Amino acid sequence: MIRTLPRQKGYSTAFTLYIILFYVFLFAPLVITCILAFNDSNFPALPWKGFSLDWFLAQGPERIGLLHDSSNIRSIWVSVQTAVWVSILSVTVGTMGAFLFEQEDFRGKQALYFLALTPLVIPGVILGISLLLTANSLGIYFEDTFGVDIPFLRPSFWLVVLGQFSFITTFVLLVVSARLKKFDPFLEEAALNLGATRLQVIRYITLPFLRPAIIGSGAVAFLMSFENFNTSLFLVGSETTLPINLYLQVRDGSTPIINAVSFLLIVSTSTLAVINLLLSRRQPTP
Repeated sequence: MIRTLPRQKGYSTAFTLYIILFYVFLFAPLVITCILAFNDSNFPALPWKGFSLDWFLAQGPERIGLLHDSSNIRSIWVSVQTAVWVSILSVTVGTMGAFLFEQEDFRGKQALYFLALTPLVIPGVILGISLLLTANSLGIYFEDTFGVDIPFLRPSFWLVVLGQFSFITTFVLLVVSARLKKFDPFLEEAALNLGATRLQVIRYITLPFLRPAIIGSGAVAFLMSFENFNTSLFLVGSETTLPINLYLQVRDGSTPIINAVSFLLIVSTSTLAVINLLLSRRQPTP
């Protein structure tokens, strides 16, 4: 659409209506969920029966608030730990991979790059099942052949970290690579000519240039890991992540505490996204 051309009134009205309906459809469920977190009702649904903080602060016996619900608190902590480890590993390996694929000449570059993108197009369910079957097969082999029991090869915390890391790293790789393509290699050459070592060039020139992409991809990696369900469902052990725990509560019937959890997640993730946006805008342009 050419903005300088005149637009009919009917078109403008329809376009405005479309935008309004789109955002209502997008945000209305979130707003309703946040409101119901304060509903004085024993069921996580309408009608509204008055304002209450019980689903955050109540200590029982009739109602247990989120701050006193050991199951949800424990699952939140497991999700945070998982997301931190996945973010660290994904940012480290993804950044190193971006450096690798920016090298001009090495054999098999295109094939390796294609393989690196493969986890993004594989459904999370298939990825989770594949990792579970592979880990179980290796565990049985080591136990039958060498008599060694490897807990890592059973559904566990670290298997969930590995499963999420396997596809979130690809996202970090793409983000950092896109930023690295804008880097002027003559800056590195100038620093090397002035006596800097290769590590000093990376530390003081390349990495500061990549900082917005690294911070942004790390924040998104954290959020992707925290909310992941499909892959984690098949790899989780006795320590359930928050999405798995919420799924079990919804399946078995839950109180409005699930709305309280959702409210805190919406607020925290939105805050993290805004902070990431502000930090990205404050980065100096090259």
